[in-house]
Amino acid sequence: MDQPDMANLALEETALKTVIDAFTNRLKEVRADMQAALDTTGVSRIDATLPDGTKVGTVSLTNPKPTATVTDPDLFLKWVQKNSSNNVVSRLVTEVRPAYTTALLAEMTAAGVTEVADRETGVVEEVPGVEIRATRSRTHSARPVDGALEQILTAWRTGQLAHLNLPQLTAGEQDGEA
Repeated sequence: MDQPDMANLALEETALKTVIDAFTNRLKEVRADMQAALDTTGVSRIDATLPDGTKVGTVSLTNPKPTATVTDPDLFLKWVQKNSSNNVVSRLVTEVRPAYTTALLAEMTAAGVTEVADRETGVVEEVPGVEIRATRSRTHSARPVDGALEQILTAWRTGQLAHLNLPQLTAGEQDGEA
């Protein structure tokens, strides 16, 4: 059995890791700038096009859906003790059963309100210590179209993306000469 060329594997892995780290760091900067631009302008969707007009992707704003969240565990616990005491577990610490919390929060999220109806009486009651709020920040997604990789690589190799602040992999080339 042939032994792997460990020196070349080590070099290739290190090279790929280094390049990926450079791209990842630049991507974080660009994503932050894009998010700020989307938030500032109110634009929710924009096509990514090469200088020749070829569409290579779309960037779209995503708005997280608000969900019910326990914001005051003590008030929430008191309410559950009063309204559904069998879902309270007492140990050294008294707490609401996690499965009940999950189910109740899911019910309130679906309804969009921090109220629940008693299943037997139908009485609707506000649940203290719970709010409906976004659980994550607004963000955006970038989705390439089919064939975007080859189109982008070609544009990159031919200098069409020189105006962008992309990490350069063409050391030694000067003034567009190959």
